[in-house]
Amino acid sequence: MRVICGMLMRLRELRFARRARALALATVPCACVIGAIGLAAIPRAGATAPATATATTATQTVALPQSSLVPGGIFVAPVDGPANQPPVVTYDGKRAMVLRSDDRWIAVVGLPLAITPGQANIQVQSGDAAEVPVQFHVVDKQYAVQSLKVAPGKVDLSPEDLARSEQDLVRIHAALATYSTKPPATLRLLQPVPGIRSSSYGLRRVFNNQSRNPHSGMDIAAPTGTPVKTSADGRVLDAGNFFFSGNAVIVDHGQGLITMYCHLSQIGVKVGDHLNRGDVLGKVGATGRVTGPHLHWAVALNQMFVDPALFLALDKGVATTAHKHARGSRARAPASQAQAR
Repeated sequence: MRVICGMLMRLRELRFARRARALALATVPCACVIGAIGLAAIPRAGATAPATATATTATQTVALPQSSLVPGGIFVAPVDGPANQPPVVTYDGKRAMVLRSDDRWIAVVGLPLAITPGQANIQVQSGDAAEVPVQFHVVDKQYAVQSLKVAPGKVDLSPEDLARSEQDLVRIHAALATYSTKPPATLRLLQPVPGIRSSSYGLRRVFNNQSRNPHSGMDIAAPTGTPVKTSADGRVLDAGNFFFSGNAVIVDHGQGLITMYCHLSQIGVKVGDHLNRGDVLGKVGATGRVTGPHLHWAVALNQMFVDPALFLALDKGVATTAHKHARGSRARAPASQAQAR
């Protein structure tokens, strides 16, 4: 009996040992996989991590301008492309802005004031693939028209002034053609000076029955000497005197976003200076072809001057002076609120 009991106990011990070994063997592959994953996730010293390691991580939300599918507005839309390589977007042959926001690519495209309402499209190229058109619909917007009678000398330029203004135009277009690849930190711009913003963008003046180009910026009322601040981080592309714009500064903010500050009494920066948002670049004045001190502030995207109000936070001061442009003039009815947004 003692022998039988001893044999039974020995059998139980052997079975227990086999189960323990089986359990140990079963857990080893899991431990190896975990270890392999851990090693693979940590780059070796001196090695470069895979390109997708950072491209696929969560991206921050970029403050975008208001989308407004009207002449002088902005087309904002998601576009397809791999996470580690931004697609190339063009409009009318000009490269447009593409930002990474909320783990997707967003195209931010400026629309010219002269665009014909109706069907329009951008071209999107992702990697080596062929360009793909992305269509959108532009609705009409009736900007104000102001008719004025002035002395002929105030309308017709002398040959010398005309030649200078044409040279200035070439200079401005050269600055607008700048496309630096680093994206802007934000598209919510700072109003350069305190004061009432007019809604004069797009206003077309007719002098002595001669139509002139529409107003391409926003006028902000401010007294002479008021400090003018840059709207966002950027680099000074040009700074000097222009026939129509007077003393002016042009700043590049990245990917075709460019701002221009005109009629300054003083310029406090030079070409190549790097500015932080809120840095003073000059002072309000009345230089150039103006009748009084104010800041003319213009914003360009992909070489098109667009409505600066689309980059500012909405408040009650945006359109408080809109009626001034219609007073004493034959102004067309403004577009509906749905069209203007």
